[in-house]
Formats: sequence, structure tokens, C-alpha cells
Amino acid sequence: MSSAGATAHQTTWWHTFYGGLQKMGRSLQLPVAVLPAAGILNRLGQPDVFGKDGLGWDNVAKVFAAAGGALLDSSLGLPLLFCIGVAIGMAKKADGSTALAAVVGFLVYFAVLHAFPDTSKCAGQIIGNQCIDFNSKKAAAAVYQNPGVLGGILIGLLSAWLWVRFHRTRLVDWLGFFNGRRLVPMITALVGLGLGCLGAWAWPPIGTGLTDFSQWLSDLGSTGAGIFGLANRMLLLIGMHQLVNTFVWFQFGDYEKDGTIIHGDIPRFLAGDPTAGQFTSGFFPIMMFALPAAALAIAHSAKPHRRKEIYGLMTSVALTSFVTGITEPIEYSFAYIAPALYVVHAILTGVSMGVTWGLGVHDGFSFSAGVIDYGLNWSLATKPWLIVPIGLAFAAVYYALFRFIIVRFDLKTPGREDDEDVEDVTKA
Repeated sequence: MSSAGATAHQTTWWHTFYGGLQKMGRSLQLPVAVLPAAGILNRLGQPDVFGKDGLGWDNVAKVFAAAGGALLDSSLGLPLLFCIGVAIGMAKKADGSTALAAVVGFLVYFAVLHAFPDTSKCAGQIIGNQCIDFNSKKAAAAVYQNPGVLGGILIGLLSAWLWVRFHRTRLVDWLGFFNGRRLVPMITALVGLGLGCLGAWAWPPIGTGLTDFSQWLSDLGSTGAGIFGLANRMLLLIGMHQLVNTFVWFQFGDYEKDGTIIHGDIPRFLAGDPTAGQFTSGFFPIMMFALPAAALAIAHSAKPHRRKEIYGLMTSVALTSFVTGITEPIEYSFAYIAPALYVVHAILTGVSMGVTWGLGVHDGFSFSAGVIDYGLNWSLATKPWLIVPIGLAFAAVYYALFRFIIVRFDLKTPGREDDEDVEDVTKA
């Protein structure tokens, strides 16, 4: 093979791999979009809303808490959501049968995992799904291997691949009823069975490694939070930030509430864990204050005859960031045309994460760090009021830095493009 052919082959391989990772990142957005509903339901079930410290409607609070808890359950609810979301997102021309196949595979996988309780974490005898210590006359829920969201993602990926591979398969005539889409759930059931057996055996060292890495970040305190924030924003640039978020946000850490063990920085925060929020708090100053200030700097730096147009655009994306925490419209407006600005933004996001954690701010979100989640979770947070002055300080830094860098280096941010490069939308 010629060197040119080898280079072309490597390029094709890399583009395929990179495209797959980007598609994976987009697929993870689907289950994440469910989290606002989970967060609102969970919030309404807290004692200070409908519960004993609020309206006193304890049974109503139980209903909302149970509903939100079902979606935030780190052993079943969240993994199942990610399994279905990934299967639909990764399968080309997916339909309802894709989701059905994913559910079948996941339920079999989940049941197999729960056939093998972890005896090393039971001081007594396991009977059914309970660990019973006859000496102390105490009982607790048995502990099982729990790949959690990562297991759901893996089942979703396999389901998508199996669906694409077999949904048009035709069997012999006497098995014709099971042709195509009806065949896929049967295959995913077998795959789920095998993966459940593999998970029960292989997950302990893998889970320990991931937990140790996340614990290392956590033990670094402000520095660990800053590293996570920097990695999160840099990976957003290529659409893969959810890959680094998944374990830390939805699986790392343990918090016991009403006899249930809750995992993940976000579910633990929403359940009332006062130590949670290390990997979420610092996003609030950036998304509510700093990025809107960056948008203002971009608008102020536009050419005079285009400033009105850019003001309208930047005001819209700034409000979106402030209210909902959806920042991509702002970030993508300068990320690829002014990479230096994006590097500054990523570094400052890491700084914000370190500052909030260092000052003892613990805040979290169900969807993103906008004012909606900020208000909803105020009473669950620690020192949430500090986010406002921190955010205003970062807003001033962002505005000054963005304005200086754009003007000093003549960056072609929106409104500063050469006139011949601006599309005239009034022409057909």
C-alpha cells in the first residue's frame, strides 16, 4: 500500500471514530433532557415545600419525592434512561422497536446483576434481597455490583448496533414471525444476560479504578474541581463533555437516605447530601453571569453598522444562558473563529469551580446551572448567596478580557467579519 493510501486509510478511520464519539455525545443529551422533570418533582417532594416544614402535606410530598426518585435512582432509573436514550441516538433511523430492544436487554442485564449480591459487604447472611445480621438483629438492603449509568450506556450502544445489524434479517419461513424488528429484542435479551454475568465479575476492578480517580479529584478539593471544570469545557468544543460528566455526576460517591444508597454528585445533591456539589457549583457564576458578559463584550466590539443586529443576537443567547444554563449558542459563536477566547473561557471556568468549592459553596442542578435551577434548589444549597458576587466578579473579568482580546488581536467575532464575508440574507 502506498504512503498516500495508508494516510487516507488512517484519516478515514480517525474521522469515523471521531464522528462516532460526537454522535455519542449528542445521544447522551437525550436522557439528560429528562433531568429537569426529575429535579422539579424531587424538589416538590422536599420537607420545606409540601412536607412537614412547608405546607405540611406529607403524603403529597411522598408522591413527588417517589416520582422524582424513580428518575434519579442511580441503580435503575437513571441507567435505564441513558440506555434508551443512547440506543435511540446511536441507531440510524431508530424507531420504537429500538427502544423496546434496549429495555429488554437492560432488564435482563439488571436482573442477572441482582442475582449475585456482594457478600463481602454483608456482616450477616443474605436472604432474598436483604442482609440480615442475626446477632445484632438488624437488616439492611443487600449490595450488588452496580455499573449504574455506564452499564446503561453500554447496553444502549449494543442495542443500537444489534438493531442496525439485525432489524431487517429474514429467518426461515417457519420462523417468519420473528423476522426483523421482532428478532432484535430476543438477541438483546441474550446479550443482556451475558453482559450481566460479565458485569458481576468484571465491574469491581473497573468501578474501583473509576471511583479512585474521581476520589482523587475530590481529594484535591478546589484544584480537583478546577480540573474537572477545565476538562468539561474543553470537551464541549468537540461535543464530548458528557463523556467526562457521566461517572462523576451520576455515579460517584455514596449518600444514604431512608435506607437507600444514592450515587452521583447531582442525585446526591438533590437528595440533600450537604457534601455534594463539588463538580457543579462553579458552573453557576459562569452560565448566569460570565458568559452573558462575554456576549455583551462581543456585541460592543461589533462594527458600528452591525452593532444593532449583533445586540439582538447576543441578548437572546445571553438570556438563554442566564435563565436555562444552555451555553452552547454563546460558546459556539466564538469557539471556532476565536479559539484563544475559548481557551480563556475554559481556564476561567476551572477557576470558578475552584473558587466556589474553596469558599464552601455547594450548589447543584437537575439540568444546567441557570437561574431556574438556582432558584429551585436554593434551600438545598450551602451558601448559595455567594454565587451572585462571585458571578458578578467573573462577569467583569470576562467582559474586560473578551473586549481587550477581540479588539487587540482583531478577532473576527460576530459583527467584526469582513463585509464581503457577510451573507446578505435579503437576496434569494
